[in-house]
Amino acid sequence: MNQLPPSPLRRSATFLASASVVLLSACASLSAPGGDLPATPVPATWSTGPAATAGASATVLAQWWQRFNDPALSALVTQALQANTSVKSAQSALLQARAQRDVQSANAGPSLSASGSAQRSQSGSAAGSNRFQAGFDASWEPDVFGGNRAAVNASEADALAAETSLADVQVSLAAEVAASYIELRGLQARLAIANSNLSLQSETLQITRWRNQAGLVSLLDVEQAVASSEQTRAQVPALQTSVAQSLNALAVLTGQAPGALQATLGTPAAVPQTPPGLALAFPAETLRQRPDVRTAEHRISAALARVAAADAARYPSFRLSGSLGLSALTLGTLTNGASVVRSLLSSVSAPLFDGGAARAQVRSQEAALEQARLSYQGTVLTALKDVEDALVALQGDTERLARLQAAASAAANAELLARQRYESGLIDFRTVLDTQRTLLSAQDSVASTQATLSADHVRLYKALGGGWTPDASASR
Repeated sequence: MNQLPPSPLRRSATFLASASVVLLSACASLSAPGGDLPATPVPATWSTGPAATAGASATVLAQWWQRFNDPALSALVTQALQANTSVKSAQSALLQARAQRDVQSANAGPSLSASGSAQRSQSGSAAGSNRFQAGFDASWEPDVFGGNRAAVNASEADALAAETSLADVQVSLAAEVAASYIELRGLQARLAIANSNLSLQSETLQITRWRNQAGLVSLLDVEQAVASSEQTRAQVPALQTSVAQSLNALAVLTGQAPGALQATLGTPAAVPQTPPGLALAFPAETLRQRPDVRTAEHRISAALARVAAADAARYPSFRLSGSLGLSALTLGTLTNGASVVRSLLSSVSAPLFDGGAARAQVRSQEAALEQARLSYQGTVLTALKDVEDALVALQGDTERLARLQAAASAAANAELLARQRYESGLIDFRTVLDTQRTLLSAQDSVASTQATLSADHVRLYKALGGGWTPDASASR
């Protein structure tokens, strides 16, 4: 370590460095362009569905799956949020972003390090010599033009974006689990309908065979009855395959091996239905509770901070450093006051010619900022579309289900009347076949539409940003 220069010279150097800081700080522009969010057209109300009224509280959507009143569904969603690999990966990304933020914050402050060394040297036949050193080194770079502060702000925005990205994964996962569970229950209902109609058609086939043996009908009626029952029987293995695949999908979503849910969910149950009375928030409020919109906002903040950091890099940088240590030829004299070595250094560096690289870096970050702003606009428009599409589908499928249920009721009555009149010999067998096929189709459509209607509610809850708690304090 070098000895300090004479005191007057040291004071002059310090004064010159301080004066340079003051003069050059007056030349810098700390304002970054485009601080506001880009304007995006947001309607005052939703075009379809229940109207949001002033002063009314929207339905709490943090745990919307509990509105279905299905313990199995709630348990599946809870387990998926804890064990799914996508959630764990997003949690790791959040921890990484927070660590990077802490690193950036630490780099913005002073640094202090300690060192120690012991050296023995010998040249030729001369006696060897020893040297022992110990000391501290400190350095600090004053953030005159806000570059370090901007870098810290960018890291903070990245951490917030990772936090809302985790929430977005949780929202999507909860919706996917619920949709898969509803699909499973819908397939099980359709399988039960197919088996029920198969039993009905088998009875009709047996009656037709008896009537053929008695000479009342021809063999044509028997073959038609066989063809109808076999067509229905062919639907059973296809539905069974779909049920097994849905069980496997749910197992993987909940972090389990395929087949793990066969014992708990293999028994058929009703398709879960959500109660009516969903109260919507205003469109603007909906956007604020969607995690993907929040993530896009944080991306803009991060890009804005990086523009400021790139702009600050065009101006001079300053550094203050110093050291305090001990240097002696023996350990015994290391603590002697005469062995103290001190140094203090102030420096300034300014880019003179870099071929335009610094300005090009600013333009690059400004382009990234524009991309983030456009991405935000696209995210907002997509969010509005998701809600409107879910509302339209919900309204249409509600009306469709009512019509199909009426049709299925009429088809059941028609099938019963046709079978009774056929047994009495009043109508031909083709009428029985037509009524049975109509009954199967109508009942299958009712089961499918009931599952679709429940899935519409899931899509609406997801579109509204349900599945997380906005503005909740996350554990740091």
